[in-house]
Amino acid sequence: MPAELLIGPLLRRVVGTRATVWVETTAPAVVTVRTADGAAGSAPTFTAYEHHYALVVVDGLVPDSTSPYQVLVDDQVAWPPPDSRFPPSVIRTRAADDRDQPVRLLFGSCRETTQHATTRKLPPDALDAYARRVLADPDPAALPDLLLLLGDQVYADETSPTVKRLLRRRRRRPKGAPGDQVVSFDEYTKLYLESWGDPEIRWLFSTVPSVMIFDDHEIIDDWNTSAAWRAEMREQTWWGERIASGLASYWVYQHLGNLSPDEIAADPVFAKVRTAEDATEVLREFGARVDLEADLAHDTERWRAVQYQWSYALDLGRTRLVMLDSRCSRVLVPGRRAMLPPGEWSWFVDRAHGSYDHLVVGSSLPWLLPPGIHHVEAWNEKLADSARPWVAGLGERLRRALDLEHWGAFRRSFDALGALFARLGSGDPGTPDDRKGAGPAYPPPASISVLSGDVHHSYVARARFADSTVHTPVHQLTCSPIHNQVPAGMRPLMRLGWARGAAGAARALARTAGVRRPLVRWRRLAGPYFGNAVATLTHAGRGAEVSIEGTTSDGHLREVARHRLAGPG
Repeated sequence: MPAELLIGPLLRRVVGTRATVWVETTAPAVVTVRTADGAAGSAPTFTAYEHHYALVVVDGLVPDSTSPYQVLVDDQVAWPPPDSRFPPSVIRTRAADDRDQPVRLLFGSCRETTQHATTRKLPPDALDAYARRVLADPDPAALPDLLLLLGDQVYADETSPTVKRLLRRRRRRPKGAPGDQVVSFDEYTKLYLESWGDPEIRWLFSTVPSVMIFDDHEIIDDWNTSAAWRAEMREQTWWGERIASGLASYWVYQHLGNLSPDEIAADPVFAKVRTAEDATEVLREFGARVDLEADLAHDTERWRAVQYQWSYALDLGRTRLVMLDSRCSRVLVPGRRAMLPPGEWSWFVDRAHGSYDHLVVGSSLPWLLPPGIHHVEAWNEKLADSARPWVAGLGERLRRALDLEHWGAFRRSFDALGALFARLGSGDPGTPDDRKGAGPAYPPPASISVLSGDVHHSYVARARFADSTVHTPVHQLTCSPIHNQVPAGMRPLMRLGWARGAAGAARALARTAGVRRPLVRWRRLAGPYFGNAVATLTHAGRGAEVSIEGTTSDGHLREVARHRLAGPG
């Protein structure tokens, strides 16, 4: 049978006059993308696990334009479908000199599959609601420049009834594998087909460029909580296939599209995949190896020699985005815990310095939690690092039971991030110990924003530094979930975490374990909001503003928070 389009097209990166478009097809084929104004690109599919994928680089786009496009599979038009009820998919480029153009970033996290496929009655899907609103008034000028998906794009460990039925029909699964969780690469493909096959979502992904980062549920809840957790998981007979398949499928479905055309050409994994007749073994080995490399995360020189990096950076106009992997490459050695290994932290610090107006740091996990929760996490980390085995064991049990594994539970990284923001906000390039060849000082950016998800509620918080030379406003912008919910019984505890009394009590508890006072303080400006939501961060000149929109019971969006982050207003 002739090849057809199975998933996609996903418009991923638009860089100058080039764009990348990702697709999955039903059979090997040559995929061509061509626009109405003459830009085009073609690529053969690569095959892995009997699935077929292509990442097409479209060249020759016209700056500052909006052009409809088609996708051809073996010279047959596969997109848009002939019976499509949606407007044409478009590729929108920015001006050749886009320094004065506004930047709009749409973001959120934690999206279970659409309502009819879930086991629970969830509020309406916020991304689906956003897509329907755009479809009702498809003005290209109003589209966001980029969609940032901040983790839990699929749930490998909390599957829908449809996927559970598929798993029950499988005859060959690893011994001991959980009956309702995906394990193999092929099973992962069903998650993406289910999640990205929704018609409105498929159209949105075909028109709005997107970048993504994983969180724990792409692999399993509480992934890489601690070294003890890793050791216990490796004793499971099915875990080797699960982690290798999860990381390999993430690379194919999510990470590959995060890269610019030049980065794709330089990616060592892609070079092997596209030249292999069958890339199954290439990806199986890659998925297993990249997990094992995390064991070397604390060793800077060995890490630099081998580690595949999931973090990435890009510029849009005068906005710089740095997306951080706060899951796969954690340093988990007790007493030396860190969100990023030393080599990757050095890379991040280099990218954080430069000439731009706004810095956006994407992290699936919030940097600034409700203070009461933050102090409990810092206290727990001290317990888990105790030299007394029974105390350390208690700390480990609490760490897992209460999900105490955010930035506050990696205190070295929490403090280092605050110190970096303080330096940037004061125009200090940093010391040679912070960053080799720190180079010239840059003017303080107009704003610094940390975009996060994970915690199934949304809020805006502002950081405060003791150093009076820090002029740049620094904010935590958390938007979660897109389509999920936090248990009702947890909501009062999350609200309590912002209360002054609760935060003071938790801080006193942390002091009993010897935890120093944080270098930064913060206060809530908006939220918490517990419904499904998407958020938009807008940069215009030196101004910055965020809005959070939640879904109504009938599936529409309403604004639940708006806050000016920088500039007049």
